[in-house]
Amino acid sequence: MKVLHTVITERSVSRAALRLGSTQPQISAQLKRLRALTGDMLLVRAGTGLVPTEAALGLLGPAERLLQEADTLFGPARVGRDFEPAQAEGQVNIAATDYLNPSFLPDLVTRLRTLAPGLKVALHPLSADSDYRRKLAAGEVDLVVGNWLQPPEELHLGRLMTDEVVCLVGADHPAVKNPRQWTAARYLDSDHIAPTPMHPGARGVIDDFLALQGLERRIAVRCSHFSLAPLMVAQTRLVLTTGRQFCERQLDRFPVRIVRCPVAFPAMAYYQLWHDRTHASSAQRWLREQVRDTARTLTGKAPAARGADAIRRSHEGVQA
Repeated sequence: MKVLHTVITERSVSRAALRLGSTQPQISAQLKRLRALTGDMLLVRAGTGLVPTEAALGLLGPAERLLQEADTLFGPARVGRDFEPAQAEGQVNIAATDYLNPSFLPDLVTRLRTLAPGLKVALHPLSADSDYRRKLAAGEVDLVVGNWLQPPEELHLGRLMTDEVVCLVGADHPAVKNPRQWTAARYLDSDHIAPTPMHPGARGVIDDFLALQGLERRIAVRCSHFSLAPLMVAQTRLVLTTGRQFCERQLDRFPVRIVRCPVAFPAMAYYQLWHDRTHASSAQRWLREQVRDTARTLTGKAPAARGADAIRRSHEGVQA
């Protein structure tokens, strides 16, 4: 179709070859096949040049339409490069944990509602009965946001932020009163509260790391509603081990304190994961950029670090 359209509009085999990045013999050979297919000469001599036949002019419109449709299917438009957030409709589905920075999801929803008001947003939990890998593959969710010690290798990954691992305890906890006695042994022997695993058999990043070191802590409470954990910590001797950003948001809400974690955990890394089926979509690329940019703004909005617990925090953005 491209050769047919080009030779008719250019009325020259040599000029058609130049436009198509081909050679004159190749275009001549294809023109010969087109003549056999259509049963018409398509281009005929007229003085020193060529002119299209009536049949060729009749084929020009259908050829243009076919080329436009092919470009829609296989050209740049196939990944939605004309995506306009302000005119976007439909729904995006994001599965996320609730134990990263508490402002993340509200800030993300605010950003999406501002930039794409016609877009519906559905937030899904990451829980023990949530097979996020299957849901990504089936298109039931577009993105998954959480933290993993080893993210699944078959999924695309964008690193959003890193956070220091600390302990959140009640204001009267022994770790607050006697910080020098807050040793690794005392930490492991304490009663801990931990999130419910995301799938059966999973332990979570904290316990996965401890297991690699041949260590184990005593988990007294499992809670699927992570936002309730700080109040439980405030009223008991339970220890919550998680990222500093989450813990700092609790200091003005409950009688709790942040103490160092006596076990040297690596920084907690949060990612967004997506499936190959949505990797090339510009609408999905735009969504991933909003998730990334929302994460980047959290450091500047975080509360001022407090006292001896202050430590440098960093975040790292990646290409979506």
